[in-house]
Amino acid sequence: MASEHAGRSVIVTGAARGIGLAIARRFVRAGASVVMADLDDARLDREVETLTAAAYDGRALAFAGDLREKLSMTNLVAATLEANEGIDVLVNASRVIAASDPLSPDGDGLEATLGQNVLATLRLSQIVARRMIELADAAPAPADRAIVNISSVQALRTSPRLMAYSVGCAAIEQLTRTLALALAPHRIRVNALAVGGVPGQSLAAAMPAIDDLDEAIAGVTPLGRVGDEAGGRTLVDPLSVRRG
Repeated sequence: MASEHAGRSVIVTGAARGIGLAIARRFVRAGASVVMADLDDARLDREVETLTAAAYDGRALAFAGDLREKLSMTNLVAATLEANEGIDVLVNASRVIAASDPLSPDGDGLEATLGQNVLATLRLSQIVARRMIELADAAPAPADRAIVNISSVQALRTSPRLMAYSVGCAAIEQLTRTLALALAPHRIRVNALAVGGVPGQSLAAAMPAIDDLDEAIAGVTPLGRVGDEAGGRTLVDPLSVRRG
């Protein structure tokens, strides 16, 4: 049975690692043509080569650039249109998780975190949405298109060391609500995915005082398990968790 994503044009940012990479892999396996964008060009090329060698129904294309810059955003959209002649889905998965000192104006990391996690997400969404609207107006029949923003449960549950990240996630969720209402008349859906515990290098660096980060996150997660940044592997067996 053909996937509903077969032949669709997809952009995934932050696609060289972590959640962005896992999402890009799933789209390629489902038959979509995915432009994988990231600043880490060497790692991005390796992941695209791996997906290409796997001979899935979809295809993976690499775009290396700093998506905090407007020119890179414009070039990403142009490269996608040239490769796929359209844009059906944008997944904003590029994000930074850095330690914050909430009592230090020089160490709270707020400007850098908001710049990458919030402002870059908004600006790219605006550019892509305009092109989606143009494509929809020129199409003979309406088509559903979507923008998906990656947020986190940290928008509601925070730690002082993750203040900047938590504030950014909360902003992304409000941004998502606003864009959803603004773009609904154009048949463009905008949603946020608030992920739970997904330990990785960035989070471990931000929380160095916690020795066993996997166990700590699982302990405050209702299902008693955590996600895996690489995708496709459960780090904690849910059947082994003791009943409360």
